[in-house]
Amino acid sequence: MTRTLITGGLVITAGEEVHADVLVEHGRVVAMALPGSQRWTADRVIDAAQKYVIPGGVDAHTHMELPFGGTSASDSFETGTRAAAWGGTTTIVDFAVQSVGRSPREGLDAWFAKADGKCAIDYAFHMILSDVDERSLKEMDRLVEEGVTSFKLFMAYPGVFYSDDGQILRAMQRASVNGGLIMMHAENGIAIDVLVEQALARGERDPRHHGEVRKVLLEAEATHRAIQLARVAGAPLYVVHVSAEEAVAEIAAARDKGLDVFGETCPQYLFLSTDNLAEPGFEGAKYVCSTPLRPREHQAALWRGLRTNDLQVVSTDHCPFCFTGQKELGRGDFSKIPNGLPGVENRMDLLHQAVVDGHIDRRRWIEIACAAPARMFGLHPKKGTIAPGSDADIVIYDPHAEQVISAETHHMNVDYSAYEGRRIMGQVETVLSRGEVVIDRRTYTGRAGHGVYTPRSTCQYVG
Repeated sequence: MTRTLITGGLVITAGEEVHADVLVEHGRVVAMALPGSQRWTADRVIDAAQKYVIPGGVDAHTHMELPFGGTSASDSFETGTRAAAWGGTTTIVDFAVQSVGRSPREGLDAWFAKADGKCAIDYAFHMILSDVDERSLKEMDRLVEEGVTSFKLFMAYPGVFYSDDGQILRAMQRASVNGGLIMMHAENGIAIDVLVEQALARGERDPRHHGEVRKVLLEAEATHRAIQLARVAGAPLYVVHVSAEEAVAEIAAARDKGLDVFGETCPQYLFLSTDNLAEPGFEGAKYVCSTPLRPREHQAALWRGLRTNDLQVVSTDHCPFCFTGQKELGRGDFSKIPNGLPGVENRMDLLHQAVVDGHIDRRRWIEIACAAPARMFGLHPKKGTIAPGSDADIVIYDPHAEQVISAETHHMNVDYSAYEGRRIMGQVETVLSRGEVVIDRRTYTGRAGHGVYTPRSTCQYVG
């Protein structure tokens, strides 16, 4: 294993910023010291002068190869993790899916088969529970013991992933005992389906109506209900892809009571809006995701939530579908547009732009993109920080580089960019995954199969 020395950079973690040299050996950080203070020798020396040295990003919400709406997400584990590396993310936590009538174990095994030997970076799994019964509740205990410590439930998508309040309560009660974390897609799917049916009957078929029927109040109501069910069960709760000011308020109120309630938002809600869904022709289909994009005025509440720690994590919900042949399935019927956006490659850069724009500071950038997701999902301190003993997942980041985000230059396997033409300050230069250079000065040097499955402990913010 190559011994690597990173010299002269500004090391930024969630806790501190310090100019330091970083020594890497056997895939881990072995020492840090003031620049030039140690006479270390190394096989490879990386000069990080005028650059940031940051932990590799942890994207705790991706959907590679997810079957949805009669098609599948366009990124495989191979293409998706390669694109993640290009964007400075060195660990993903993807979602294995329990199919209705099948056991969670069968779903997990299917996702292991998809990912094994394909990933450029390290990966872990959450478990989507689509069929909560006695068998799946028992399997939750075994999965927690094996390092699959979080379980996603849906209050949306009746007939596909939907769980009713009784099933949700049972899963939360089980999690309160076995230490698992319930992740909730909080939208009132039963009511949304009524509004979809009514909109289509009125002839409202364009992509913008996707956002109009998935109302803010139905996200807020479901968030409130999920929090109360978690209180009854005595279980922690993590609300995924929070998009609306009213939902943030529900989470903030719960946290003000001292409850173990956590929230995640995504770059699309921070940087895009219903203006994109309303783009002319069928262009708005590119931006169809659930929860949906909201009017621009909701963004201030999301940024405030990230600053006040009412929202702890920014993940991507990366679930790409090509415009041609996939998003087009919904021409003439917005309800048939596959739900999901590409973004795994853009998250770290967009959040650095948020630093440039003054929404957050540099340490908070690393907190919400690296450290907090690692702690939330039992990967810290192996992941999410730079410290002796941690995995050498390290990014050399040039804060002075300028780039323009475009489908022509991105590495995700999708034919459009949700951020096409956006000018960004800052760019990933070099990426190490467990000490191995996978991006070398903007050249890909990684390989499928370098990434390994990483079992997780339980949420480190609870108990």
